[in-house]
Amino acid sequence: MIRLIKRYESRKLYDTEESRYVSLDEIAAWIRSGAEVRVLDNATSQDVTAQTLTQIILDEGRKGTRHLPNELLHDLVRLGERAVSTGVETVQHGVDRLVQASMDRLAPVRRAREEMSVLKTRLEELEVSLSRLETTERTAPPAPSRPAESRRSPAPRKSRVAK
Repeated sequence: MIRLIKRYESRKLYDTEESRYVSLDEIAAWIRSGAEVRVLDNATSQDVTAQTLTQIILDEGRKGTRHLPNELLHDLVRLGERAVSTGVETVQHGVDRLVQASMDRLAPVRRAREEMSVLKTRLEELEVSLSRLETTERTAPPAPSRPAESRRSPAPRKSRVAK
């Protein structure tokens, strides 16, 4: 779940989950522990997450608490947005491959569910047919009993051919 932070004109950051003001250091700690944050400008509702994360990196660089390799910083400056979009594309391709692999593994399960659905439909049709037969047997009047003579087949007649 993404943690929503609102940034006010005074540059104060308000955590909507805990209903309190927070610092950049706290946000950095949440991110390091695996949380995702989204920072919105309270006045315009504009997403200012990238600026806030950049500010965290800048402040940590000034304090000397976290050092990003110079090579990475050079690449970020050189590539700018392209570096970010390339990273996003790489992650997206990885997710696509994972989803496809999962779907391939689930294909037999999907086929089995489809077959079970067909069997269920056929079983319901059979139950309806049996129910109709039972209803017909209960509501049909009993067949009249006929005397033994009438049950026998009549003797075949000899046909008279006109001469």
